[in-house]
Amino acid sequence: MDRKLVKQRGDTTWLIERSGKMRVDGVIYASADLMAGMDDKVAEQVRNVATLPGIVKGSFAMPDAHWGYGFAIGGVAAFDPEEGVISAGGVGFDISCGVRTLRTALVADDIAHMKGDIAEALFECIPAGVGSTGKVRLQKTGLDDLLAGGAVWAVDEGYGLREDLRFTEEDGRMAGADPSQVSDHAKERQKNEMGTLGSGNHYLEVQQVLEVYDAAAAEAFGIHEGDILISIHCGSRGLGHQIGTEFLKRMVQTAPQYGLELPDRELACSPIKSPVGQSYLGAMRSGINCALANRQILTHLLREAFETLHRKADIRLLYDVSHNTCKVEEHAVDGRSKRLFVHRKGATRAWGPGHPGLPKEYRAVGQPVLIGGTMGTGSFILAGSETSEALAFSSACHGAGRNMSRREATKHWRGRDVVKSLEHKGILIRSRSMRGIAEEAPGAYKDVAAVAEATENAGLARRVARLAPLICVKG
Repeated sequence: MDRKLVKQRGDTTWLIERSGKMRVDGVIYASADLMAGMDDKVAEQVRNVATLPGIVKGSFAMPDAHWGYGFAIGGVAAFDPEEGVISAGGVGFDISCGVRTLRTALVADDIAHMKGDIAEALFECIPAGVGSTGKVRLQKTGLDDLLAGGAVWAVDEGYGLREDLRFTEEDGRMAGADPSQVSDHAKERQKNEMGTLGSGNHYLEVQQVLEVYDAAAAEAFGIHEGDILISIHCGSRGLGHQIGTEFLKRMVQTAPQYGLELPDRELACSPIKSPVGQSYLGAMRSGINCALANRQILTHLLREAFETLHRKADIRLLYDVSHNTCKVEEHAVDGRSKRLFVHRKGATRAWGPGHPGLPKEYRAVGQPVLIGGTMGTGSFILAGSETSEALAFSSACHGAGRNMSRREATKHWRGRDVVKSLEHKGILIRSRSMRGIAEEAPGAYKDVAAVAEATENAGLARRVARLAPLICVKG
């Protein structure tokens, strides 16, 4: 796409004015530096999404945006329930991939002498990598119960604490899931994968709070400088990927019968009210529950491992929020509250202060927005802002965002060299794949600090704390 079509409208706002078949404007939130380094395909994909039927208000991209399948990763779009469409590409293949961050009662000095032991214990108890399988074995009936029940099912089965659910998106269970819309093949792929991290950019990380920016929000979240936190980044594993693969194909095949003219085949979608659209909603919501249950089981496993090593740990859930979903939400449009289907692909929901859906402990300061960085640079906790609702349907960034493909990264780094380099910095990496480490080298990503700052400057969310990695378990 011609960069001349992208006009700067503020320090962190870039406008693609409505033209041609676009139904709304496109908006990219980014600093000048981040915009300069952004793939031209992002603007093209933002523009393409703006052509879809029933889109409301605008087609948006977050500061960490990069090229994705159909929708840019970091893309946000909301659709009218009567006239709009739902897109599997607008959710992504890893349905409900998200971050779960946990507090501990520990500070850095408590674990300094035993980092190696903790790293080995977590590496042993948390299955990770391509094709990894867990200790949870489910037959079809049990898996259907999980897909309907999410983290609530996991807690009922003894994985974790009842209070975890209060600090989990959707209270741990996505309503409207229909396991009958999930294929037997997708279920077969998942039956042995519960309680596993998977591969790619997924991880379990022990972190230290290095800096607090917003004292009031940090106090509400229960975090302080020097505290040890633990974050889990993963999603719906093979089941989510299979759902995405199957429905993208179905949406491409049925698009002509619904009169859908797509600027890009990868933007495959279906009218929300169509049989395919309703079937995808039931399957996708099942995928959300799969991911919520998976992160809940992993929480139980890491508690068992960590608390055996350090009885003072007292691991409690800070928050769990997804960044690959489509949710039905109420948003203000032209001064009126409207029910919309909000797609967030590589973008995090970021409710502002006062939202009734937040736990009472967080309501005054806004939702925790959990931003994964890299295993060498750190992560951020943000809080939803008052202005994010008007800017992008209460959405924010989700991570650092890639600036280099995985294949390109393996040409620049060797996994063992990355591990040694990070160990010299006091960061312990455990992985079964040195190629995977090379693919996820810190240099393959944008500067997460710059992304977090741009997110704050744009008014999408405000920085609360910066976290530094100490131990990272990867696939």
